[in-house]
Amino acid sequence: MAKSSISADPRVMGGTAVFAGTRVPVQTLLDYLEAGETIDDFLAGFPSVTREQVIAFLEDAKNRLIAAAS
Repeated sequence: MAKSSISADPRVMGGTAVFAGTRVPVQTLLDYLEAGETIDDFLAGFPSVTREQVIAFLEDAKNRLIAAAS
């Protein structure tokens, strides 16, 4: 099983979903994308997050959305 790209721990950011090993909320990525920013813009602002984590999160979100719609 692949390691999750996100984590939620009450001791880190009050349990907010963050990119694993960071204190960067996944909501921040979604806010960037909603505002028309790119993944590269996000990564430049949050160098502790890897491109692989972002892609894994987006792939997982896509798969969950498709499964829920089926």
